[in-house]
Amino acid sequence: MGFSNVFSPRGRVGAFRGTVLGVIASAMLMLAPSQGKAETTLSVIATTGMIGDVVRNVAGERAEVRQLMGAGVDPHLYKATRSDIAGMLRADVVFYNGLLLEGKMTDALVRVATAGKPVFAVTELIDQEYLLEPPEFEGLQDPHVWMDPSAWKKAVEVIRDRLAEVDPEYASQYEDNAKVYLSELDKLDAYAEASLKSIPDSQRLLVTAHDAFNYFGQRYAFEVMGIQGMSTESEAGVKRIEELVNVLVERDVPAVFVESTIPDRNVRALIAGASARGHEVVIGGELFSDAMGAPGSYEGTYLGMIDHNVTTLVRALGGDAPERGLNGKLAAR
Repeated sequence: MGFSNVFSPRGRVGAFRGTVLGVIASAMLMLAPSQGKAETTLSVIATTGMIGDVVRNVAGERAEVRQLMGAGVDPHLYKATRSDIAGMLRADVVFYNGLLLEGKMTDALVRVATAGKPVFAVTELIDQEYLLEPPEFEGLQDPHVWMDPSAWKKAVEVIRDRLAEVDPEYASQYEDNAKVYLSELDKLDAYAEASLKSIPDSQRLLVTAHDAFNYFGQRYAFEVMGIQGMSTESEAGVKRIEELVNVLVERDVPAVFVESTIPDRNVRALIAGASARGHEVVIGGELFSDAMGAPGSYEGTYLGMIDHNVTTLVRALGGDAPERGLNGKLAAR
């Protein structure tokens, strides 16, 4: 059921896995679609905005979707509140990312699953050979798969299929909505590929706060360097900052980037270090990594989030992209 992707609050796979996962598997086998409910719509909980946005597109008006983490919230550090747990226990289905992303929510997710609620990891269909294992987390996998739209299509398929299981009467609606959304992801992926190719080879380097963009780099042949590791709980050492300053100076990199969910002090340390070496580096823009933009904005959707990131990178690193992005909807700068 994909629940093996959660991890313990300390960021390591816990000893509870064997026992608890067995309990979860038994509980999930007993699940059946709700009957006799007065509500006309499904109640769905999503941990992150990226997941919630997919659910809204696939479910349409059939579901009322609540996401636990809003704009600017770091999922690596998020702890479920009592209200969150109560909401998940009342929901018809819960979707989470998995792959170690929501580490501090492990106990809450286990509690909800063992109470008999359908709890699904949207990354469960992604091929193991595709997943990256950062050196500092040997044996564990990078959870930031949404940075590659072609991989995030698998999340759409999971949500489509799991909604159909929980609510089979509307399976055809979920199928139709998913087809439309998958087509939009294909357009986004093609735009990203074409736009990023316009950046000069010597400047195809993304330096940012933490290693959230490795799948982005893998998909679009883009070199990625983060100050921190995969998790924002890791610390950026002086040695790492010095290493990156050397790269910026030696390769004449014009811009580095900050992230919406992480303080910018380490990125500014890079800029100061490069300046001390006689090389001017600017902040090329703010990227969305672990959360989307403001609710109600285009950047507050998954499509807008990736469109913003791609367009910002391309324009800051010497490539060619329209100021308002793929769909002409990005906020004016």
